[in-house]
Amino acid sequence: MKHKHKPISPHLQVYRLPVTALMSISHRVTGVGLSLGMILLAFWVIFAAFGASAYEDFHYFLSSWLGLVILFGFSFSLFYHLCNGLRHLFWDAGKFFDLEATRISDIIVLISSILMTALTWLSVSWWGA
Repeated sequence: MKHKHKPISPHLQVYRLPVTALMSISHRVTGVGLSLGMILLAFWVIFAAFGASAYEDFHYFLSSWLGLVILFGFSFSLFYHLCNGLRHLFWDAGKFFDLEATRISDIIVLISSILMTALTWLSVSWWGA
């Protein structure tokens, strides 16, 4: 027998995750991104060990549009993971657990990550590295 007015569990298209949950998921994703970035760093060292020609080839890849996107994502992941990790340290100490402080820290983490990434890339373009 079917019940016409039986409540339905929220589905992914209907349910909206809180910002703090999205920040937590992003923290884990950026951790994976940082792990992949460390592999990229290892390749950089390996190519440098194979000589100038191999290093130039790797540098050519990193200065392509795809390499720059990867480096930009790596730098944002680094700063986001750092800022969100600092927030977790405060939470471990029992600070800023109330709802309003959590919302404010969400904004602080996002803005500081974006600002640090932008400042890093602006300084790199300014100094021509």
